[in-house]
Order: sequence, then C-alpha cells, then structure tokens
Amino acid sequence: MKLVKLPHSKPIIFLCQFFLIATLIIACNITPMNTSTNTNNNGCIQKYDPNTDYFPNKIKITHATGFAVEYHKHYKIVTIKNSWQNANTKFQYVLVQCGTPTPKEFNQAQVITVPINSIVSLSTTHLPHLAKLGVVDKLIGISNTKQVNTSDVVERIKAGKIAQVGNNSNVDIEKLLELNPDLVTTFGTGNSQTDSYTKLTEAGLKVGINSEYMEDTPLGRSEWLKFTALFFNKDEQAEKIFSEIANKYARVAEKAKSVKNRPTIFVGFNFKGTWYMPGGKSYVAKYLADAGADYLWSDDKSSGSLPLSFEVVLERAANADYWLNFSQSWKNLKDLVAEDNRYADFKAVKTGNLYNNNARVNESGGNDYWEGGISNPDMVLSDLIKILHPEILPNHKLFYYHKLN
Repeated sequence: MKLVKLPHSKPIIFLCQFFLIATLIIACNITPMNTSTNTNNNGCIQKYDPNTDYFPNKIKITHATGFAVEYHKHYKIVTIKNSWQNANTKFQYVLVQCGTPTPKEFNQAQVITVPINSIVSLSTTHLPHLAKLGVVDKLIGISNTKQVNTSDVVERIKAGKIAQVGNNSNVDIEKLLELNPDLVTTFGTGNSQTDSYTKLTEAGLKVGINSEYMEDTPLGRSEWLKFTALFFNKDEQAEKIFSEIANKYARVAEKAKSVKNRPTIFVGFNFKGTWYMPGGKSYVAKYLADAGADYLWSDDKSSGSLPLSFEVVLERAANADYWLNFSQSWKNLKDLVAEDNRYADFKAVKTGNLYNNNARVNESGGNDYWEGGISNPDMVLSDLIKILHPEILPNHKLFYYHKLN
C-alpha cells in the first residue's frame, strides 16, 4: 500500500502503485484544478479575490443595437434594449462568475451563474452560435428537433442527447423542469398569449430573451453570437469569431461597391391579400444595397415590413429586373402562376429572374437560411452578388439561394 499526495487534496490511499495519477483523479472523482486561473473544470473560482478582474477579455458590441453588456470584476450586466416591436420593458441579466459572491442589489430572478453548463434553445437561430462557440455538448433541449439544420446539433439529436420541448404557447414546462437547464434562450413578440417568457420565469427557470430579429442590419443580427457567448464565458472567442465574420462581409461588400449597373429588385409575395415588403431601413434592404442592387422600396424609412396590396406592388415592380425571397412552397414557375395568374405580369417572371432563399431546406421544411444564414451573412451576401453580378464572384457557388426553374 502506497500513499500518493496530490496538490490541493488530502493524502489518498492508492491501491495499485502502477496506476497513473490521472486515473486516480478520475476514479476518486476529484475535480482537477486549473492553477493558472484558480478555477475547477466547471469554471468555478476556488479562492475568490475581490481585487481580481475575472473577465479580462471583454466583448465590444459594434453592430447590434438591441443589447449591451456592462462589466464588473466578478459579474456582467446584460441589458436587452429592444425586445420586440414597441416594447416598453427592458430585460436585464446579471451573470455572476461561479464561485464569487452574488451582488445583493439585484432581483434573484435576474441572476445567472456563469459559465452555464446546460442550455435549452427555443429558436433554431441560436443553434449556430453554440456550434461556432464549441458548446453544442451543453445543449440538452430545443423546440423542434425536426427543423434543425446545424450539423453538430443534428448529430446530437440522432444520438438521443437532445429533448424536444415545444415552443411559445405550446412549450412543455414539465419537460423543461425535468431537464433543469442552467438557461433557456427564447424570443418575445409582445403577445402574452403566445410568448413563453412569462410562464418560463414563473416556473423558476432562468430565461434569456434573444431579440436578434429586431436588428436592421445583417451584421447586427449576426453579432448576437456574443449574447450567447456571455453566458458561457466565451467572450474572447466570440470577439474573434465575429470579427472574422464582419471582415469577410466587408471584403465581399467592397467588391460590389462600385458597380455601375444596379438591377432593380423587389421581394416577398402576396399572402392572404397582403404583400409584406421589407422597409427601406430593414436588414433585407441593407443586404440588397451591399449586393449592388436597386431595391425599389429603398426610399422607405422604416425597418419593419410594409403591408401592401398586390396592385401597389405591381405598379412599382412590374418592370423590375429580379424577384427574390418568395413562397417556399413554389417549386417551379407553374406553382407560382397557379397561386395567382397576375404574377405572370411581372417582367422578372417573364425573363425567369426568380431566385429564392430556400436552397437548403431539410426534409421537414427547416430552412437553413433562417438558421445558419443569420450567423453567416457573408455567405448570404456572396449569393446575392453572384445572382446580380456573377462576374464579380466567378468562383462562388450559390449556397442559400437557387433559381426557380
């Protein structure tokens, strides 16, 4: 019998002198220490020092306008400024470094210990964040397993490691309580009848509202990667990842900046008597401007959608060069005209300049444009430039878009 003494532990009786120390640690369930940061493997501080800045690598928000972060030595305050259209309430989360004291001046419902070790996401748009940050292994539940396109998440679903919990008004609270995640990320619309935020918090769950869809630029939406990163203490990684995304976007946009010919474009389709056209200050309009297009509603000053009649759209867009982003159910030109024979009056239909953003749809109808596309705006922009100015990006192959046959 031999005694082995490990750092930061009492003597342990070792039954076999030939075993490695690492094996002993695993067998005896001792949590290894990270001596450089004084944390254990769960990211918890072992010896709190009030003079230490536990977040030396800080996030800077450069494009998103909907959230802000304020750093203190051992906690971060995250504020959601624009939760949904005409929201009167700001949401605030206090992210406290594990192993350090909780600030007393905050409502305990707001306090979340970081780094979190488990998460449930109620929107597929949050899933690419987890993949980019390398924390898909922390994902234990999502709203609908069939809608997912993010490959790392799909593999985890196939392995039976992710539960389906429903969303909005149909969210399964009992299932969520059984999973007991450190955080549930969701979104809000301001409709108390369908939003899940209230019932989740009333059940005692920690909830983070992600309002990326309110951003009016592609990079603003993409930067919500940093919001997710804050909960995992992946601040430094998120800065590097987003900086690369933003730089790629800028390089691609620069290629189309000086084009002389800017094709005219309109988007959307007539849905139950209303044609919802993105406003001139929307992220769609920004994409089209950066792609070297002349968006026919660019003079509008709103960032939301404009409810228009078919007649109004036809009057302005009858001679437009291209028509983009229409119904996902249309598989070919026949489907389009069968839906409404007035569509045949558009020049873009006659010339066949019809491109839709549903080239990557899984067998259950989950469209990767609304999932991975938000996190990869440089790829979406490259597609648009390839459609409008193919000579600028001769080697690019359409990824999220394809031409309607």
